[in-house]
Amino acid sequence: MAQPGAAPVGLSIVVPVYRGALTVGALVEALSALRPAGGLEIILVNDGSPDNSAEVCRALAATATVPLVYVEHARNFGEHNAVMSGLRQARGAYVITMDDDLQNPPEEVVRLYDHARLGGWDVVYTRYAKKEHEGWRNLGSRFANGVADMLLDKPKGLYLSSFRCMSAMAVREVAKYSGPYPYVDGLLMQVTQRLDSIEVKHLPRAEGRSNYTLKRLVLLWLNLATNFSVLPLRLAILAGAAMGVFGLVAAAIVLFEGLSGETPSGWASMMTVTLLVAGVQFLILGVLGEYVGRAFLSANGKPQGVVRDVVRAGGAGQ
Repeated sequence: MAQPGAAPVGLSIVVPVYRGALTVGALVEALSALRPAGGLEIILVNDGSPDNSAEVCRALAATATVPLVYVEHARNFGEHNAVMSGLRQARGAYVITMDDDLQNPPEEVVRLYDHARLGGWDVVYTRYAKKEHEGWRNLGSRFANGVADMLLDKPKGLYLSSFRCMSAMAVREVAKYSGPYPYVDGLLMQVTQRLDSIEVKHLPRAEGRSNYTLKRLVLLWLNLATNFSVLPLRLAILAGAAMGVFGLVAAAIVLFEGLSGETPSGWASMMTVTLLVAGVQFLILGVLGEYVGRAFLSANGKPQGVVRDVVRAGGAGQ
């Protein structure tokens, strides 16, 4: 396992930036004051942010007091895609990913890093005694983690957070993935089972509102469900088998009613069964279509992320 002295820097901190112009400066200032073993570097990935995050990040690079890498995406690709671009720039023996909104206290960074390197863990996640998100966001996170328990090969109940620390080995293997729909936690589960978690503080947002909308959470769940598991296909098979059994039972009831001299149930029951079967069929077709569509886009070279520019400052290139 990599040690801080075996890499150019002990800790790399990857921060995807989206609508973070008002907070990323304070975050970089706080991170620059940290003194982790082996030193640190900061990697900012501007994921096509529509505000002036690009100008703010370039100004931070120009005045950086620690090694800082600024990566600019040509357009918005999504948080996990931005993290992947950042991981490919990281040189640290360990890499921490965190959001740009200051909800993860920078002072927890060294504690997370030390827990990973001193404990020999490949991945250490953070968990929160109290999450300072909106109620619907907390509900969505619990749902996504419950689904991950079923779909991923991970310890049951392990909370998957974006504030995580990874060893250089884990980062190297994850960064090999070139598909257009990365899900970092799913990739990590395929690489290692040397996982742990620690409890950290979670603060209210300093500025603005969460960039995660219901649409983004649904798309994240689709990445998890269709990129790292065939369970949805197996559920489609079970649904089809259940409908087949249901049809046989219904046919037996109709035959029994006919043989006993009763008039078989009429239009209402027939339409109910027809709509139920049709609904399940369309659901199965939708699941199949999602898999086929993603395979098609991957085969046609849909990019995971397009990097417009990389700026290295504060000794990052040394």
